[in-house]
Amino acid sequence: MSTAILTGPPVPGSQLGPELGSLGFDVRSAQRPEDVSDLLAEVSAGERVALVDPRFLGHIHSLRLALTDPRFPAAAVPGALTVQAEARPALARALAGAPAAPGAPVRTGSVLTDDIAAAIEADGVAVHRPELGSLIATVPADEVAAAAASRAIAAVDDEAVRLRNAVKSRDGFFTTHFISPYSRYLARWCARRGLTPNQVTTASLITALIAAGCAATGTRGGFVAAGLLLIFSFVLDCTDGQLARYSLQYSTMGAWLDATFDRAKEYAYYAGLALGAARGGDDVWALALGAMVLQTCRHVVDFSFNEAHVVGTDATANASPTAALSDRLDSVGWTVWVRRMIVLPIGERWAMIAVLTAVTTPRIVFYALLIGCAFAACYTTAGRVLRSLARRATRTDRAAQALADLADSGPLAQLVAAKAPRVPGAPVVAAVGVVALITTALTQPVGSRQMVVAAVFYVILSGLAVARPLKGALDWLVPPLFRVAEYCTVLILAARSGVDGALPAAFGLVAAVAYHHYDTVYRIKGGSGAPPPWLVRLIGGHEGRTLVVAVLAAVLATRDTDFTLALTALAAAIALVVLVESIRFWVSSGAPAVHDEGETA
Repeated sequence: MSTAILTGPPVPGSQLGPELGSLGFDVRSAQRPEDVSDLLAEVSAGERVALVDPRFLGHIHSLRLALTDPRFPAAAVPGALTVQAEARPALARALAGAPAAPGAPVRTGSVLTDDIAAAIEADGVAVHRPELGSLIATVPADEVAAAAASRAIAAVDDEAVRLRNAVKSRDGFFTTHFISPYSRYLARWCARRGLTPNQVTTASLITALIAAGCAATGTRGGFVAAGLLLIFSFVLDCTDGQLARYSLQYSTMGAWLDATFDRAKEYAYYAGLALGAARGGDDVWALALGAMVLQTCRHVVDFSFNEAHVVGTDATANASPTAALSDRLDSVGWTVWVRRMIVLPIGERWAMIAVLTAVTTPRIVFYALLIGCAFAACYTTAGRVLRSLARRATRTDRAAQALADLADSGPLAQLVAAKAPRVPGAPVVAAVGVVALITTALTQPVGSRQMVVAAVFYVILSGLAVARPLKGALDWLVPPLFRVAEYCTVLILAARSGVDGALPAAFGLVAAVAYHHYDTVYRIKGGSGAPPPWLVRLIGGHEGRTLVVAVLAAVLATRDTDFTLALTALAAAIALVVLVESIRFWVSSGAPAVHDEGETA
């Protein structure tokens, strides 16, 4: 329960008290403005507190947006203000300095809550002011203004606005036109029955895992059921975010679960398709692993570019010709949808997978997925490279550190970085190491010493690439290049070894490592920083794991199934360590509440 303090005596006939109670507030009334400080002192220091002018008129959803959103230390609309525990000291200082005539009722010249909001903002606390649109929130100065406000309130359907705002303003074509028109009502249904977004997220995961199990049967009926269940899982995936926005149930763990489960659902489905194909005598594990590698690398490009180009903090506004062309295209309605579709966002991607699963074969599903995602990756990466080259940016230490954390450099690369000279051109250095490593993996015998030498060369160049702060125009490419090197090396060596079970084991290894990389991303996005250094050291960093796999291939690839067992053991060890530490962190995290809006279109 949170506490709401009315800054004056209740207005006769007002429904403000019951409305605040319905939002979960214990309502208390101050007879005079100077009594607010005394009432505030009675509220536990760790509790959210709201100040509301008793004359407030507006939609209840206006109050909900201002007073119940957990993502901000302070938020306000005209006549109402809320602060969380971290902003309580600023609120106390503002109240102590607030002018008030002794014995006076609520002031008429200004609104106390608005004055307090301005004061705590001047004290250094960011005050979130939600966009209300057609919603009303006001403190009328007289009866005429009150009557006008009442008419405006009656003219707007509060619930319709709330339901409409539950849907993301920017989403993919398939999601916007084929899912959201009805999933928002499912979100409201869940809210009215007390379900939480995390429960819906979990239901989506379970549905997708059942879909993967159906695909693994290898029968046509199983494939049809898998496609239908995958679509339903995506409906639930949209519903959890809409439920969070509808009921303002945001949390750090919710954002992590939503993002992590999305990847778990998709990659588990790839494994189900591969198992189903194997039952029919078709080995598509290499295609399944390739699809996972490609999709994960696409995401790393997104994350790395975004961390390097935070407008207003890490870089100047983008005035490049590429950005200007993009703005012009966005001004034409149909081009917006085309551009959102061709990058194959999650809605379009899952719809394609579901339909092709039902009517074709797993091999065709993966061919379509690889072709579509490869085109999308080239399109988005090329555009971002052009933007970066034309953009005059000054990258801060915070952005450089985020890129260094995303690089996931282990003890070997860090040792090289500490001892070696600081050479310019980090992306070029990294690219040389990646090309040398992958070329060797493709052309040299799996058990050859050349592969180990190439892996050592890659270790050295990966250390050189991160020896300097990653502040160059294209330095955001370094983390994706490292992901390409590590994942593709595992894929190529497992595929070329010819050892039974090596590819499924490699799939498990890449999945475990990818989880660690996604976990790193969402810790950074949640403002919690990267995983602890000991974890990165313990699992070797990208260069250490790549070297270990190269050595294992050289020693064990010719020993029947020993290579498979080694990859399986490595995958299990990494998964155990990163999962235990990740769950510990997210369960106990004190990070501020966030809501991940999902994969960008």
